[in-house]
Amino acid sequence: MATYFTDASFKFLRALARHNDKTWFNDHKPQYEANVRQPFLRLLTDLQPDLAEVSLHFRSDPKTVGGSLFRIHRDARFSTDKSPYKTWQGARLYHERHRQVPAPSFYFHLQPGECFVGAGLWHPEPDTQRRVRQFILDNPGGWKKAAHEARFRKRFEFEESEKLVRPPRGFPADFEFIDDLKHRNFVFWRSLDNDVVTGPRLRQVLAADLAALGPFVDYLCAALDLEF
Repeated sequence: MATYFTDASFKFLRALARHNDKTWFNDHKPQYEANVRQPFLRLLTDLQPDLAEVSLHFRSDPKTVGGSLFRIHRDARFSTDKSPYKTWQGARLYHERHRQVPAPSFYFHLQPGECFVGAGLWHPEPDTQRRVRQFILDNPGGWKKAAHEARFRKRFEFEESEKLVRPPRGFPADFEFIDDLKHRNFVFWRSLDNDVVTGPRLRQVLAADLAALGPFVDYLCAALDLEF
């Protein structure tokens, strides 16, 4: 079994958090390539057959530009935080039509002590948000099976950081899943221990998580008229 990340991967990201400037990053770019970026690209390649077993319409793309891996550089144009680099590395396993229409994705996040895997819609536009809410209202049985199955809920958490206080306008307050409709993000996730991420079974763990998240992503695809 292949090992991708090591303690050196986390050591680099911790150091980057302390020295978040271009001079330091340029001086240590070989460590970034060897311990973070290249292992991540290898992982994305190796996950391709596992993702294909879940859905043939999603991509784990190891292209160095425009692929699944997010850039380490921050876009600080509209932020008060002008630090040039992210202190984490993440990858989105995206739907083949994600550039044309809103679509859910799978996601893996690498950060010391804060690694996680998840899937869903993060910060969807209001129209997309409303389409999903309406689909849940119209198809509650499918939502219960996709998002409330006991083993699924034991394994994954519903992302809770952004919720409405009241039911969204136009939706009945007595609906069985009205609390779910208050969510702004439709994302389920679970944290991963550092030793799992640096261990020899990371790919197998992620493959199992992708499969377990599949029915939830399938439901979101149905809500947005996307193939799964």
